Amino acid sequence: MATVVLGLVAALTWGSGDFGGGLLSRRVPVLAVVLVSQVVGTVIALALALVRGETMPLVSDVPWCIAGGIGGGIGIVALYHGLATARMGVVAPITGVLAAAIPVVYGVFVEGLPSALVVVGIGVAILAVILVSRVADDRAGPSGIGLALVAGVAIGSFGIAISQISEGHTFGPLAIIRSAEGALIAAVILIGRRSWRVERRWLPAMAGVGILDMAGNAAFILAVQTGALAIAAILSSLYPVTTVILASIFLRERVTRSHAVGIALAGIAIVCIAAGAS
Repeated sequence: MATVVLGLVAALTWGSGDFGGGLLSRRVPVLAVVLVSQVVGTVIALALALVRGETMPLVSDVPWCIAGGIGGGIGIVALYHGLATARMGVVAPITGVLAAAIPVVYGVFVEGLPSALVVVGIGVAILAVILVSRVADDRAGPSGIGLALVAGVAIGSFGIAISQISEGHTFGPLAIIRSAEGALIAAVILIGRRSWRVERRWLPAMAGVGILDMAGNAAFILAVQTGALAIAAILSSLYPVTTVILASIFLRERVTRSHAVGIALAGIAIVCIAAGAS
């Protein structure tokens, strides 16, 4: 049950961070939001590692942390670029399904098939991600399938990479992951000469996004260390549900029939997985 709870915490914090990041990206450059959030996450992760008295990450963990940071950074950039320049109705669901399915398939392959009820819950959760991620989009232009595939594979690979971190190590590895992501985003800004400067008044909100994202990563790592990767991955992948609910509450965005069905299925999936895992 700890895996279930931690997986849901990851979904809540990641979804909240995406909501905040989306709001900020309407006012300041997206790359600036991502860069500042990574720097803040790195500092907090280092501080928490010291407070907890964590030992240095194992040498074998470092390559996985760097791989996870690169995968996460590529996934975020590809996703945001796809949502901004292509069809959201194509980019969002493809990314969401791949990001959920890849760690689940890997988890089943290395850890074995979970109980029948958990398998049902996983299937229902993937359907929920598809429905909640769908957006009305009649815009002409590029579909964004390529960017969605890159984003989904990169984010899914991120989930696999950080699941390899040794038990007992959480915030130290997170600091390495955040540093790798920040370095990647900084390189994109410098090489592409992208805009990234923002007014100081936006920095606290950007720091908040970094805290939420870092909390989601920590919850996911702990979830994987306490149970099956397939369960942790599929529950944490329900983060779009959190984003949609927050948008309906604070932005008065209309919850479509597709979203409502997806939210209901997410609840059913959680019950099935929790019951099957207990």
